Amino acid sequence: MEGNVEAEAHKTRLASAAGNRKKSVAEEPVTSVLTDGDVPIFEGDLNADDEVIAALGYKPEFKREFSLWTSFCVSFAVLGLLPSFASTLYYGMGYAGTAGMVWGWIIAMAFIQCVAMGMAELCSAMPTSGGLYYAAAVLAPPGYGPLAAWITGWSNWLVQVTGAPSVDYALAAMILAAASISNPSYVPENYQVFLLTTFIMILHGMISSMPTRWIATFNSYGSTFNIIALVITVIIIPAATNRGSQGLPRFTASSTVWSGFYAGTDFPNGVAMLMSFISVIWTMSGYDAPFHLSEECANANIASPRAIVMTSGFGGLFGWFLQLVVAYTVINIDDVLDSDLGQPWAAFLLQVLPKNTALAVLGLTIVCGFSMGQGCMVAASRVTFAYARDDCFPLSRVWKQVNPHTKTPVNAVWLNCVIGILLTLLIFGGEYAIGAIFSIGALAAFVAFTIPITIRTFFVGNRFRPGPWHLGRASPFIGTASTAFTLLMIPILCLPSATGHDLTPSLMNWTCLVWGAPMLGVLIWWVVDAHTWFEGPKVNIEHRMAVAGPQSVTDGKAVDIEDSSGRGSSEKGSQPGDTLSKKAIEGA
Repeated sequence: MEGNVEAEAHKTRLASAAGNRKKSVAEEPVTSVLTDGDVPIFEGDLNADDEVIAALGYKPEFKREFSLWTSFCVSFAVLGLLPSFASTLYYGMGYAGTAGMVWGWIIAMAFIQCVAMGMAELCSAMPTSGGLYYAAAVLAPPGYGPLAAWITGWSNWLVQVTGAPSVDYALAAMILAAASISNPSYVPENYQVFLLTTFIMILHGMISSMPTRWIATFNSYGSTFNIIALVITVIIIPAATNRGSQGLPRFTASSTVWSGFYAGTDFPNGVAMLMSFISVIWTMSGYDAPFHLSEECANANIASPRAIVMTSGFGGLFGWFLQLVVAYTVINIDDVLDSDLGQPWAAFLLQVLPKNTALAVLGLTIVCGFSMGQGCMVAASRVTFAYARDDCFPLSRVWKQVNPHTKTPVNAVWLNCVIGILLTLLIFGGEYAIGAIFSIGALAAFVAFTIPITIRTFFVGNRFRPGPWHLGRASPFIGTASTAFTLLMIPILCLPSATGHDLTPSLMNWTCLVWGAPMLGVLIWWVVDAHTWFEGPKVNIEHRMAVAGPQSVTDGKAVDIEDSSGRGSSEKGSQPGDTLSKKAIEGA
């Protein structure tokens, strides 16, 4: 008797919710794991953004307190042009010199912008925290969705989980380099870099656990400061350079800058310039942040893709200006790369500016780096939450919890924080060991970014329903360029700087191991076990099948829907991971 009462109550609840939400998936501008005839059921009123996320199969769980501007701010903070450039100057300048810096940035950015636009198109159609992982699952050919999601998700998670520690390590190195400039007798020790990095990671974990509005405000101020600091740096270096007092012209001749390759590798100049793309790719890899924040953004299917394109576009332009400033003022590349300061950006500033001015610019970079690291922590926690929501991790039930007070995924924040601190133990393995977390960020990011774009371009056909922001007829051309660039860069990013007898373990590029070993591990896990239980994105909202028109809902088991051509829509069936769909349809 009690069971009948509960069933009737459940049935009444669904009917009441259906009265508040009658649109089918087909009526929303989304490409979803749900079938077009499904009608999501949710108690209470839904706004337009919540209707979209419901059509994607998820309950609205976050407050939508991000806007186009604040989403751009988080993304630009994650991009962190000034601290990113400072962190990767060793690769951009050290592999191919000034010619590689100025030409390499232009060439790489043209293709990176293609990747960003392809990602933005997917974001508009699927504005969910799962982002690329969700897109790969939905767009993959029948039967391959879970595998595509598994590979994309883990590669993207490797990007996210290494983002904050790599930034915070570089930030700690800059802080200690500033101390070394002020006190030349001080030489930073590895344990000091590790302890300072750990302290910064904990601070970022605390900030990222705050309510969404506080985080959005923090990142808004941080990104504004990032932009101001970048403009000041671009102006102050050429204006205050002391090259003249060293008997040099204010700027290096253009003929030298644009054609002066530095022999930083054993490879030909063309290959060396391609290798220097790691600096551009790592610096520009933060533009996916609006995708992961889309469930917290108002007007997400328009604002989030715009934020992606804005981040990549403005970042690419301002980044090139910074490249030009450094390329035209650097005096001796060897001294920059081999300085006792242990930080090439600090060494460059001290080479071309008076000491106090160099410290001031380094101080601006440090503040920007702190904002960047915090943005990385926020983005990473949202990715971890999204994957845990689909039970990708051990103890997913813990990591997918949303704190009832802050309405943020606090457990996911601290999981990332602990893993990040453990990763920074690579500091004790030497410069090349800790440098691998930069390479893995560049390689893993591009693999994760491009898999769903490639599937969308070559395998989807008319199964993709564009959102309100789309590329139109240019989409297949942009997708092809993105795929070709990624296929070229995967082996390039794994090349060591030395070859033959000159290649030693200390000079080895460990990217292929640091990225390849975990990815091989998850593939083995897939073959041995995960393929039996992992089914891709899991719907967590109840829904029913519409009949006799898009706003009609069944009151029992699913039945075929007759469209104008007389075909049944239910023949498409539910997605394999759609467990709640079955409960709603069969148990109502």
